[in-house]
Amino acid sequence: MAKQKTLHDAFYETLKDVYYAEKQSVKALKKSAKAAEHDALRQAFETHAEESAQQVERLTQVFEIIGKPARAKTCEAMQGIVSEMEEDLEDFEDSPAADAVLAACAQAVEHYEIARYGTLKTWAAQLGYADAAKLLDETLQEEKKTDALLSKIAESINTDGTPEDAEPSKKGKKAA
Repeated sequence: MAKQKTLHDAFYETLKDVYYAEKQSVKALKKSAKAAEHDALRQAFETHAEESAQQVERLTQVFEIIGKPARAKTCEAMQGIVSEMEEDLEDFEDSPAADAVLAACAQAVEHYEIARYGTLKTWAAQLGYADAAKLLDETLQEEKKTDALLSKIAESINTDGTPEDAEPSKKGKKAA
């Protein structure tokens, strides 16, 4: 009979998953920064790429705290999100909606990471890894802050190519 898996096993497997995801996030953010047209969006990507590199270092510290090697496990979810982002970059390249699509893809990454870091923080606390929980919470707060910033930027991006103060289209309205 196989050994029953424990919460510690789940914590370690999820930690390996998010370690991979965070490394992929750094690459995706750098690519997104190069593609972004809006300065605020480009800056947000560049800043978060630097933060993400620090988050990878924090994850390495968490591995040390639990006495396990820092290993990445392929994260299918992050691969899917990054693949979708690459498709969208190609599909919307040079379109007025390109930056809006980039921001949306970045938020998909953030939402995944927020979910994972929230889980890992809770499990670390339950397993008695207070120092790990603190490190994971630091990253969780950064991810939430980035998500809020991306939301703010996305709201300001003009996605349809018309001037911000232009009247809505009168298409489809019948003459009086």
